[in-house]
Amino acid sequence: MADRQVPPGIDTSTMHPARRYDYLLGGKDNFEADRVNAEMLTRFFPTARISALENRRFLRRAVTFLAREAGIRQFLDIGSGLPTAPNVHEVAQGIAPATRVVYVDNDPIVLVHARALLTSSAEGATAYVDADLRDPDRILSDAGLRDTLDLTQPVGLMLVAVMHFFPEEMRPYALVGQLVAAMAPGSYLTMSNGTLDYLSPDDAANLRGAFARSGEPAAPRTREEFARFFDGLEVIAPGITSVADWRADTEPEPRPTAAEAAVYAGVARIP
Repeated sequence: MADRQVPPGIDTSTMHPARRYDYLLGGKDNFEADRVNAEMLTRFFPTARISALENRRFLRRAVTFLAREAGIRQFLDIGSGLPTAPNVHEVAQGIAPATRVVYVDNDPIVLVHARALLTSSAEGATAYVDADLRDPDRILSDAGLRDTLDLTQPVGLMLVAVMHFFPEEMRPYALVGQLVAAMAPGSYLTMSNGTLDYLSPDDAANLRGAFARSGEPAAPRTREEFARFFDGLEVIAPGITSVADWRADTEPEPRPTAAEAAVYAGVARIP
């Protein structure tokens, strides 16, 4: 997107994670502040683009598993970010055309693009909810969500690359727990979260400093901290692993290392 073509209500002077992610994925829906921040990030984390791409590939594989093997026909994608093909509904409806998908985000530019591009198959449905993950009640009570999804039936709850923006003071485990509690038995939780586990102490400190200077809330988590989100759930094989390794048998070789991806992933059934 050319910086002069800015929809009303969008602050282009401040980096936004969804637009930075778009830039790292090679998209065009980003602005100078997003690009500058992304380049600063890559100075301390040179494989940031690999990480973004592998996270997106994990999303595709997880949705494929849920639609094809688990039989999920409803998805709630929170923190969906800018549309980047293939999107959740494209993957799921390619397997089961009647699948229904609700996307949730709170960035005006995401709203503009989602309404224009996230169009459903004739048999299924998609909807967009303008809401913040910090307010699960607002998300779960939204009329558009209720019109699109039947929460008495299993749902694929997607929280991909979003909880690493929720440090402890934002009650991340309680927020996820509230969403999980609202899902019917047989639903699935799909998550990914950045980690510093593979960085040296000096590199980890530099990256934390970069986040702090940008004013961005950041919560990279250890494997144990990430696994806490799945307490009480039935984590499916291969368990908690790198996004680069999660059911990646069909991906081209050579695969990135867990250190290059630096993101943990997991999918679990809600009993």
